[in-house]
Amino acid sequence: MARCECCGKTTTFGHNRSFSQRATNRIFRPNLQKISVYDKGRKVQMVVCARCMRTMVKVS
Repeated sequence: MARCECCGKTTTFGHNRSFSQRATNRIFRPNLQKISVYDKGRKVQMVVCARCMRTMVKVS
């Protein structure tokens, strides 16, 4: 579910860094939104990231 249907962006992993530079695991999740889009004349629901939503608005 945590995948953009347009660009394929998924969850990535990294580290929290405290003041003492101790590394603890953390998760970076994409900003996914469920939107309705017209695809070939039909209304389709897609799960896309915010960046792809902005690109769709610019293109159309």
